[in-house]
Amino acid sequence: MTSIKIKMKDGCADLFPAKAHIDDAAYDLRAAADTTLAVGKSTLVPTGIFMEIPVGFEAQIRPRSGLALKHNLSLTNSPGTIDAGYRGEVGIIMFNPGPAPFEVHRGDRIAQMVIAKLAECELVAAEDLSETGRGAGGFGSSGTK
Repeated sequence: MTSIKIKMKDGCADLFPAKAHIDDAAYDLRAAADTTLAVGKSTLVPTGIFMEIPVGFEAQIRPRSGLALKHNLSLTNSPGTIDAGYRGEVGIIMFNPGPAPFEVHRGDRIAQMVIAKLAECELVAAEDLSETGRGAGGFGSSGTK
């Protein structure tokens, strides 16, 4: 099992990341301070969390489905990536499209964090690529039904 070291900001031990259910894929992240999310703005919400992620892993930060459904809130940088070399406080960039300001309170669950192992790969320059049935078809190329 891989261990991820978590250091909490003073006064934030109660905000330690946790899974709500043993079979959940993600750890809940909580707000470390009361914050107002203004309409049409992105706001950095602190979590009080500092991490030491091993090389070969990343932490992916994702929106919470309940906040999206009930309050139309999202994360501007989604999914966000926390790299192995980063040692600063984890901040969540939340976006409120409106219609009114939204109050985030200390301790509110604001995002989810998945720890992912990175595939070892090498990017190689090439003159040609193999053909596929899809080819260069992109956005909407598979139809609407």
